Amino acid sequence: MAPSLRTVVRRTGLRPLVGTLDSVVRWVAVSELEDPTPYLEGDELLLTTGMRLEGDFSQYVARLVARGVAGLALGVGLSHEEMPPALLEAATAAGLPLLEVPRETPFIAVGKAVSELLAAEQYEEITRAFAAQGRLTRAALRPEGPQAVIDRLAKEVGGWAALLDENAEVRHATHGSRAEGVARELARLRGENGVWREGTSSGRQGAPSGREGASGGRQGATSGRLPASLALSGPDEHVVVQPLGGGPRPRGFFAVGASRAFSPVTQTVINAAGSLLTLAVEQGGAQREAERRVRSAVLGLLLAGAKERAGEERARAVLAPLGERLPEEPVVVLAMAGDALEATEPHAFTARLTAPAPDAADPDAATTGLAEGGQHALTARFAEADSPSPADRRGVAERSKGPGAAVAVLVGVEEAEKVAALVGGTVGMSAPGVYGELPGALDQARRAFESGRDGLVRFADLAGQGLLGLLDPATAQAFASALLAPLTKYGSRPDLIESLRAYLGSNGHWDAAAQRLGIHRHTLRYRMKRVTELLGRDLDDPGVRAELWIALAATASASACAPDSSRSSPS
Repeated sequence: MAPSLRTVVRRTGLRPLVGTLDSVVRWVAVSELEDPTPYLEGDELLLTTGMRLEGDFSQYVARLVARGVAGLALGVGLSHEEMPPALLEAATAAGLPLLEVPRETPFIAVGKAVSELLAAEQYEEITRAFAAQGRLTRAALRPEGPQAVIDRLAKEVGGWAALLDENAEVRHATHGSRAEGVARELARLRGENGVWREGTSSGRQGAPSGREGASGGRQGATSGRLPASLALSGPDEHVVVQPLGGGPRPRGFFAVGASRAFSPVTQTVINAAGSLLTLAVEQGGAQREAERRVRSAVLGLLLAGAKERAGEERARAVLAPLGERLPEEPVVVLAMAGDALEATEPHAFTARLTAPAPDAADPDAATTGLAEGGQHALTARFAEADSPSPADRRGVAERSKGPGAAVAVLVGVEEAEKVAALVGGTVGMSAPGVYGELPGALDQARRAFESGRDGLVRFADLAGQGLLGLLDPATAQAFASALLAPLTKYGSRPDLIESLRAYLGSNGHWDAAAQRLGIHRHTLRYRMKRVTELLGRDLDDPGVRAELWIALAATASASACAPDSSRSSPS
């Protein structure tokens, strides 16, 4: 804090004549201008010999008072042998502190004295800030850590402080806090989807209770936009809110409030508290990662022991010492992208999905898994007779890679939509069930997630979209290629494929199928006889027809999705 005019007088020997000496002095200015105010900022002690000042001093004094100078000091013995009575009268009427500078006191001595006082005050402020940082650091080393820092911070600022989690819920607050009002303001900024977006916001001026402050209005607060800091100010309170964490998403917030505006020293103390709290939050990352691995292992126990209740019992026994528990049945599984991990962890049992290692003993076996990086691979099982080359198998595996669910969430039915609302993007949801049906529920959630739709996708909603919607595209295409291979390899006769498609599409009616193809029905009968011979299957068998129709539909779907697909014309 800058020195008072009283301190300056005591240090320099100036003689006060009019006014109080309580104003602060932030600098010393010397001017002989009739109007020096364009060159002043306020809180200066103005020194002058008054060489251009004569007669009426009222306008001169009024300009200085309007500018907010700390006081006026007139040097006597040069332009004026003694203090002009008119100046005394004007200063008294305006309430301007008026001092006399003795002839033997150089103006530069006054400037040096004020400069030394300012330097001493700054050093004292730095010392106080370092001392406060030391007390905050010692508080951070206590067992309760962040809570102790919040308690100490409230004492340092002479107000209150509060700690909030990433969902803007109050976790710890000192006596007399307005943390609930801060939580409401953060909830407003967070937006409807409950997910912070990257960015900065200068915050909002208004009372923490949600009422507009005297200064009124909002300052660039954008819904859903993560604030770099938030300032709430009312007529009798000043509040600062800062996010915690080093990443794009906040891991929590802390708020501090006081009845008076925060000084630079107080701001330094608040920033120091923010650094300590952020460090505490980030140091907890290793523990959170360990807990995530435990939950992933617990999910493995549940999947491995799904048929008997032993897996569920072991999973609950593992979670109990960690203070976590599984939701009560019935439960649903939510599948979502990996970046939803942090958003859902505080609200439900959340685990990463990892892909199982491939079976080296059976390279042709199907491998189904979800990789942590959000990729999944599904390869088809090939019979010994038609097993493709290793290069072809690699091609199938590469084509089967695509966006996949990276997080599985187990949650009660009533809470499922609430948890899903915390996540942006696609969330797949299984049908309700018990833990014994968990593998199937996980598969349902994954398929719903990979449906290509946005928002919450229930597995039951996929009904009516066709059987292919439930199949992995790469697997379906591999199945179709293997089943239809005898027809596609039969010379250059793609008309067999189209004839089969028309025949099945017409439900085996010769006339309708022949008319669709524009050929005679006897020609169609000949082609179908050839198809039967090549495939070695009975086209009158409903099961055979279903398999062939699925294969043809998968082939058509793959051709439609291919960017450079083209259809060959019959030869």
